[in-house]
Amino acid sequence: MYATRSETASTNAFCVWPNDAPSQKRDPDDVDLVMRLQAHDETAFRKIVERYASRIYRVCYGILGNRHDANDIAREVFAKVHHSLHRFAGRSSPYAWIYRITVNECYGFLRKKRLNTTFSGDSLDDAQAPCTEIADWRPTPDRTAMQRDFINKLLADVPEDDRWLLIAKEAEGFSIAELSQVTGLKEHTIKGRLFRVRQALAAAARGALNAARS
Repeated sequence: MYATRSETASTNAFCVWPNDAPSQKRDPDDVDLVMRLQAHDETAFRKIVERYASRIYRVCYGILGNRHDANDIAREVFAKVHHSLHRFAGRSSPYAWIYRITVNECYGFLRKKRLNTTFSGDSLDDAQAPCTEIADWRPTPDRTAMQRDFINKLLADVPEDDRWLLIAKEAEGFSIAELSQVTGLKEHTIKGRLFRVRQALAAAARGALNAARS
């Protein structure tokens, strides 16, 4: 439904990749769209789907690396958007709001998938459980998939709000000022949280790599 040619575009090591260097400046059309959303205009929701479906699919695919899963989560995102229209305050652009929902939905899916993998099987006992976790960390033949899986495992343990801040800043190109507008947090608070989460991720990555080598 949402798949595009962009899913095969070149990527880097981060789990979500910028698409076409998106600008986060407020589009005049967004102002009208926000007003319509706040007035519970159903045609505004259809406009949102038309405008952002491909971009949201690309975000999902960048995190999940699977077209079927990306389509499923993209549909769930827009279903959640529809049910949450009354909570949209208009403080940010519609895309920033939907992007945050998308990231949270993707990592919620990955968390459930990892738990299902860990606790599934014909017979799972204490001796078998660690083996599943070790297998999860083994590199795949596809280096890009390996990098995405590794980073996603690290990010899955980051608190939801901090994870979204990091991905929005590093992958989608939001500025500190824009993140402040979206979240209502002061800029120095956002800078501090980004610094701490980067430090925590670096430490977790070193620990995981050292464990894999031992």
